[in-house]
Amino acid sequence: MPSRYCAGPVFLDLSRPLDPAVPADPPGLGPHVEYIDHRQAVAEMVSMFPGLKAEDLPGGEAWAVERLVVTTHNGTHMDAPWHYASTMNGGERAWTIDEVPLEWCFQPGVKLDFRDRPDGHLVMAFEVEEAVRSIGHELRPLDIVLMNTGAGAAYGTPQYINSGCGFGRDATLWLLERGIRVVGTDAWSWDVPFAYTRARFAERGNPAIIWEGHKAGRVRGYCQLEKLANLDQLPPSGFTVACFPFTIRGASAGFTRAVAILDGGGARPPGEPAARP
Repeated sequence: MPSRYCAGPVFLDLSRPLDPAVPADPPGLGPHVEYIDHRQAVAEMVSMFPGLKAEDLPGGEAWAVERLVVTTHNGTHMDAPWHYASTMNGGERAWTIDEVPLEWCFQPGVKLDFRDRPDGHLVMAFEVEEAVRSIGHELRPLDIVLMNTGAGAAYGTPQYINSGCGFGRDATLWLLERGIRVVGTDAWSWDVPFAYTRARFAERGNPAIIWEGHKAGRVRGYCQLEKLANLDQLPPSGFTVACFPFTIRGASAGFTRAVAILDGGGARPPGEPAARP
C-alpha cells in the first residue's frame, strides 16, 4: 500500500515481508525466524554488564531481536548475475550482488501486464514487444521492467510457486539488447514455474528449456527482482523504481526493499481510495 498521499511523491511498497508463516518457497527452502522478546533477552543483557540486575532495567525489559535462518532468495530479493552462472557477457566473471552498479537500481520503471497468460505459459520476445507497444512506451537503456503475472494474486497460498507465466531466453535477451539491466516479477521465479518445466523436460528431453531465462545472463549480465508485490497498483509507466539490494560479499542475491515512487499532485495508484481528510 502507498505510505501516504500528499502533494509530494507517492511511495508504493513493491516488497513482500520475510514471513516464515507464508508458503512463498518450495518445501524446505523457506525462512526460519526466531523471535526473542524483551523479557527473553534480559539474561543476555544482564550478562554483558556485571552488577546489573533484571529489576534495574526499565520495565524489567531488555531488547527485542530476531535470529534468522534464510537463503538470500527468501522474500523480495534481487538476483545477481552470479546466481545464473559463473560467467556473464560471453565469458567475463559474473558479478555478485555486492558488485551490481547502484545506478541500475534507481531508474524509471515500466510495468507490463501478463495476467491474461495462463500459469506455466512461456512468454516469447514478440509478446514482450507487443506489451511494450500496447502501453505506448519506448524502452530506454536502464529502464526497470516489471512483469505483472497471475502469480501476485496467489501469493500466500501453496499454489504460489506454481503460479504465473515465465520469461524465456529470447524474451529476456530482447530486453537486454535494448539496454535493460534490471527486470522484475511478482512470481517466485523469472522463469516458468518449475512444475511446468519439469513436465516439458520429461516430454521433450531438451535441457535448454531448464532455467532458460536466467541463463540468458551468460550472454549479457543483468539482475532480476523476484516476489514483488502490488504491481497491479502501478500504472504502465511514469514512476521510478528504487531497488537497492542488501550487500552480502560474494553472494548470488540480496534482500531488497523495492519501492515505486510515483509523481505527486494528488496522483495515486489505480484502485486505491482517496486520502482521508
